[in-house]
Amino acid sequence: MSVVTAEATEPTVPDETRAAREVYRDVLVELLGEDERHVCLDSDTGLFSATDWGESARQYLNLGIAEQNLMGVAAGLARSGRIPFVNTMATFAATRALEAVKLDIAWNNLPVRIVATHGGLSAGHLGSTHHALEDLAVMRMLPNMTVLVPADGPATESLVRAGAELPGPVYLRLGRGATPSLAPGAEPVRIGVAQSLRRGSDVTLIATGPHPVLIAVETAGELARDGIDVAVLNMHTVKPLDREAIVAAATRTRGIVTVEEHWAAGGLGSAVAEVVAGLGIACPVRRVAVADRFAAGTGGHRHLLERNGISGATVTEHVRRLLA
Repeated sequence: MSVVTAEATEPTVPDETRAAREVYRDVLVELLGEDERHVCLDSDTGLFSATDWGESARQYLNLGIAEQNLMGVAAGLARSGRIPFVNTMATFAATRALEAVKLDIAWNNLPVRIVATHGGLSAGHLGSTHHALEDLAVMRMLPNMTVLVPADGPATESLVRAGAELPGPVYLRLGRGATPSLAPGAEPVRIGVAQSLRRGSDVTLIATGPHPVLIAVETAGELARDGIDVAVLNMHTVKPLDREAIVAAATRTRGIVTVEEHWAAGGLGSAVAEVVAGLGIACPVRRVAVADRFAAGTGGHRHLLERNGISGATVTEHVRRLLA
């Protein structure tokens, strides 16, 4: 797969809009009305408490806070010809329910769409038990699994609709609160194809997720004022990874900096480094991610990101070191 090379308009950061999980909810209501095979399995998330399902009400089922059971029921429905959308928090999908995801869903290559909200540090107000910093590593390791991380509301709608058409399982990671949208001029997202947000010849920033992508875009603009030409790729599909885009970045720029809301081990940075090392390309890869420690304490989302080094300052430091 190759990344689209058309120049995108200069990204800007408009006012915050709806949360991606709310965009997903509204798209799901439409999908259920369009195809009776689609079903919504909820784990008492509260996301659908005020939803008017209309004639699709019989396609919604709240199974309560029982994530392993949720995945097993979804697998059974998928085996029976249905297309389940399973809703839970990211940390529960990737840890508490992992055995059922692995054996019931991934092993059987069933069309279950696991929609995981509160990804990364977005549930920071609930403490370390609800931080999801391992989910991308866990899910991308499972055979047959497609892993998607939209960066804004429009991308969420596009990836939900495109993911609904895939034959196998999908893991869709969403945050909790509203985040800014990317510029309207950005190229559309396509599963498996990195979205080019800015072209550059010095260093490439490869980011995934709402805040990391926005940090990459903003930092690239700031570095440009110092004469540093930075390319930005939104890697909204962590699996299947756009290897061609990574190879192009590794051969056309002097280094790669990955930005993600995840532990440094196993996530996007590891996936990119695997591609570069596997092909023997002489290109340094630096990772902006949470260090090998639990993100202790509670707090707002942005506060925890800054506290754990997911910031423009950290990205700038890595870029300058690569060019030194």
